[in-house]
Amino acid sequence: MPLLNDGNYKTRKGERYGFITFGMHLAPFKLAGRNVCPSASAGCAAACLNTAGRGIMKNVQEARIKKTKWFHSDRSGFLSELRKEIASSLRKAKRKEMNPCFRLNLTSDLPWESLDVISAFPEYQFYDYTKIKRRMFRYLAGDLPQNYHLTFSRSEETPDDLVHEICERGGNVAAVFSQDLPKKWQGIMVIDGDDSDLRFRDPRGVIVGLRAKGRGKKDTTGFVIYND
Repeated sequence: MPLLNDGNYKTRKGERYGFITFGMHLAPFKLAGRNVCPSASAGCAAACLNTAGRGIMKNVQEARIKKTKWFHSDRSGFLSELRKEIASSLRKAKRKEMNPCFRLNLTSDLPWESLDVISAFPEYQFYDYTKIKRRMFRYLAGDLPQNYHLTFSRSEETPDDLVHEICERGGNVAAVFSQDLPKKWQGIMVIDGDDSDLRFRDPRGVIVGLRAKGRGKKDTTGFVIYND
């Protein structure tokens, strides 16, 4: 049961920029018995892309649950296998003559910066979204590994002043919109986050605009911003 995959529809968009993303899907929220998304809101849970694409398949869901239970029951064994797969992915990227990057929280929000994974590969780029305010502020303060990029993910529970504070400090905030992206939101420039998944290439202090997908198109919680 491999832990990493070499991309989905969104992450593969980065290949035209010379990057190949290796990502990991775990079972989000409490689907495997323990919460791996501690700051997820109701809107986030409802719009989660866990069942998008191949995620709708029963065997895929079972594999994600199995991986998540392994992470909790045998942390050292799980991390050892993850490091091996990262090393193998580096070789695969080299064969393809592409730049490797890693997103370990495709459907989770775990503190990989404290698990001796990212720091074990300091020459290579890791990135994630997070809804955990403390993690984001540690990133902005420079307390996370230099090769780890975080984008804060807005939910219906995020105060507007927090969005402004993060952007003013040079961080980026991802926000989901119902249709075409506005040029600005809350007076802050909006960039097209659907162009690729390579968040570490984004300019600083912007809103990363994402279009509602799947179940998110029917959101009524405020997670999705209904722009005119």
